[in-house]
Amino acid sequence: MQVGDLIIVYESFQSLKPVILTANGRLDNRFGSFLHKEWVGKPFGTKAFAAPAKGGGYGHNSQSSGWVHLLAPTPELWSLSVRHRTQILYVADISLICFNLELSPGGIVLESGTGSGSLTHSLVRAVAPVGHVHSFEFHAQRSEEAAKELAEHGMAACVTVTTRNIEELGFPESLEGRADAVFLDLPGPWKVVPSAASCLKPDGRFCSFSPCIEQVSRTAEALAANGFCDITTVECILRQYEVRQETLIGGPLPRPQVRQHHRQPAAAAAAATTTPSSKPTTAPDPSDSTSLKRSREESLPGGIDASRNGDGESKAQGAAASPAEVTEQQAEVGAEVEAETAQEADVSMSEATDVVVAVKKEKAVVLKGDRKLQPVTNNISMVCARPAMEAKGHTGYLTFARKFVSQ
Repeated sequence: MQVGDLIIVYESFQSLKPVILTANGRLDNRFGSFLHKEWVGKPFGTKAFAAPAKGGGYGHNSQSSGWVHLLAPTPELWSLSVRHRTQILYVADISLICFNLELSPGGIVLESGTGSGSLTHSLVRAVAPVGHVHSFEFHAQRSEEAAKELAEHGMAACVTVTTRNIEELGFPESLEGRADAVFLDLPGPWKVVPSAASCLKPDGRFCSFSPCIEQVSRTAEALAANGFCDITTVECILRQYEVRQETLIGGPLPRPQVRQHHRQPAAAAAAATTTPSSKPTTAPDPSDSTSLKRSREESLPGGIDASRNGDGESKAQGAAASPAEVTEQQAEVGAEVEAETAQEADVSMSEATDVVVAVKKEKAVVLKGDRKLQPVTNNISMVCARPAMEAKGHTGYLTFARKFVSQ
């Protein structure tokens, strides 16, 4: 940055100030006092700190408390920081205008209604470096101030600001047949449509800005009567979104669940130890001793073959596995399974209780044996975007048209 440069001082999201850098200048705001000489030689985007108390230095380690950002000027930033001499157009409408007018470097644009010069800066940027913007303003003082600002911003070679009442006099005859695009921001744009038609090249683009629908209706009628086609009217309403970090509060913690075991119950385990028989089984008849004896033999671990084995060792095993002892073994297996299930259920409930205690104590850490249980919560923190409570209302209508080209 050098002396004489335009700087956009960023104070906050809704506070931007244009400053011309001078050798002995100073900027005073609620953040402190800033000396221009400390900005010279630094790049755009620098974070500048306020001058500290006597005896202090500059920078992070100084006693200064405030700071601002020094931004390079752009048409968008200028529209947000310009001093309003009239109602101005903002980025949403300006972008639609430049796009639908099909502006490109080298083009010739006629603008009537310079005002504060907000749109003029964007028009000049779109046609620079070899194009030109002819801007007209009926108010002499506003015309002079706009011309001075454009010259200070280094745009004098691509723009000419003239004091002229276009509604009464129309565009100068020297511009007939030379313009690629025409923009009107006037109380009665329909009055200038014939003059705009004579100045536009074949297939040239037309745009007018009007706050009232009655103005749009009369302008559309004048455009149709003067050989324009593709007449379109749009309204651009800007709605901002607020981006902030939100914490979503979840529901209660899920209830602890007892772990299910895949072991078979005692009765099923005992049934699985018997040898399956291919023959259908029937209940033994108490009066039939042969049938009762056979059912007892089948209930033994070795089955009928083991009971009829003549080997002494096998007889000993068969004798050891009597029906009464088998029943006792089944009872012992069932008791062990139930004890293990109850023990693991107690451990699961104990762990769940420790987790609940950790949640209630928020940042507390609960130790359980060799494991560390961290605090548990269902709250989720995320970045959310939602529409702002206040939305800007209607600004105006943009009417676009194209000069008809006969075959």
